[in-house]
Amino acid sequence: MASSPVSDTNNKQEVGGRFVPKEHDSLQRHVAFFDRNHDGIVYPWETFQGFRAIGCGILLSSFSAIFINFGLSRQTRPGKSFSLLFPIEVRNIHKAKHGSDSGVYDSEGRFVPSKFEEIFIKHAHTNGNALTSEELDGLLKANREPNDRRGWLAAWTEWKILYLLCKDKNGLLHKDTIRAVYDGSLFERMEKERSEAAAAAAKKKDIA
Repeated sequence: MASSPVSDTNNKQEVGGRFVPKEHDSLQRHVAFFDRNHDGIVYPWETFQGFRAIGCGILLSSFSAIFINFGLSRQTRPGKSFSLLFPIEVRNIHKAKHGSDSGVYDSEGRFVPSKFEEIFIKHAHTNGNALTSEELDGLLKANREPNDRRGWLAAWTEWKILYLLCKDKNGLLHKDTIRAVYDGSLFERMEKERSEAAAAAAKKKDIA
């Protein structure tokens, strides 16, 4: 069966009325997980729902929704008036790319393999394919740009939440986990695993 035609009218990619991130745009794919109704716009309540779906508590999910949407909305809506709903337009997410980051996304939101490998070459000393908490702190410190407090805070928040959610029992944040977060596939996997675990627990309760 032939696939549905993809429209790119006004820079918005759609398949059957649903927003679809560009295949080469890893940053769009990363953010699209939080576009819960697939309309190309992420509102704070969708950010909240996305964080809850991957296992974050109510407080962390609420903080993330406020911090992310308040911080990114304006940059993704160039030429548009201020909105108290703080929407994030997924197609323009590259415009909100902050400083003091790893450089794994380029200015157009594309994944840069050499920058990704550089993280582990420079900072993964205990295990070549993972980062400890101390090594993560070293990465964040090395990426800091002078007088870029907004970028420092954004990078620290992103990496610390990832470490909190995804470190293993030995306190290691693995390379394949970090790779998956860059294209959003980690979020989809985490949501699926939580959903399956909840369904199994409910089935077990019914049997008991």
